[in-house]
Amino acid sequence: MNARKVSEHIIKWLKEYALNAKVNGFVVGISGGIDSAVTSTLCAKTGLTTLCVELPIHQAKTQVNRANEHIAQLRKQFKNVSEVDVNLTTTFENFKTVVPKELPSEKLDLALANTRARLRMTTLYYFAGLHGLLVAGTGNKIEDFGVGFFTKYGDGGVDISPIADLVKSEVYALGEYLEVPKSIQKAQPTDGLFGDSRTDEDQIGASYDELEWAMEMQQKGKTLNDFKGREQEVYKIYIRLNTINQHKMIPIPICEIPETLK
Repeated sequence: MNARKVSEHIIKWLKEYALNAKVNGFVVGISGGIDSAVTSTLCAKTGLTTLCVELPIHQAKTQVNRANEHIAQLRKQFKNVSEVDVNLTTTFENFKTVVPKELPSEKLDLALANTRARLRMTTLYYFAGLHGLLVAGTGNKIEDFGVGFFTKYGDGGVDISPIADLVKSEVYALGEYLEVPKSIQKAQPTDGLFGDSRTDEDQIGASYDELEWAMEMQQKGKTLNDFKGREQEVYKIYIRLNTINQHKMIPIPICEIPETLK
């Protein structure tokens, strides 16, 4: 991949889209991870207003530190970048007090993790509406169209997706070219939604490199019987997640009413 040309292409696309939409710029949730770092840097390079929002909910200090380091770097480089920190921990805890908890603990943990993502989405759209900005998504191709590793109407609730046609390794290549902080480039990917140290790989059961391979194999029409050992295990993980998460990747089903019934 030609990182310079891809970067220039995305920056041009972002700027043209925003100008055509007659908005002032972008708002990006900053997590301390590579995807949000690359997305916010590309937005900043458009020269349009770029609001970086930190949205901690019981966030690990290492994640907060990486997010702060990145935002500080952006603000030093770009006059069009501003920041706001909205700690949603109290909001999240208040939410937990008013909903029933009869679910099994595993389902409850996942429901609350997705709630964190949806609280963040709501906050980003608050600022988007306040300042006339577009919410820029930070999902990559593997997450958005491979295994559906995002929260519906959470981090999946965005206006535009600048890096959704790039697999994770390509996002890392862009991050290196854009000189995002080394601490972010080296950090293990995590969604930070469970309040512990689990990584994306811990949750999925496969690394992003393995998932990229599996996506390529699916596109080539391969089946489980074409593989053995770890390759078969990874491909099984990928196909299972790709199948059960199709509801995130396709348009919302609409019940079309026949004209004869109207």
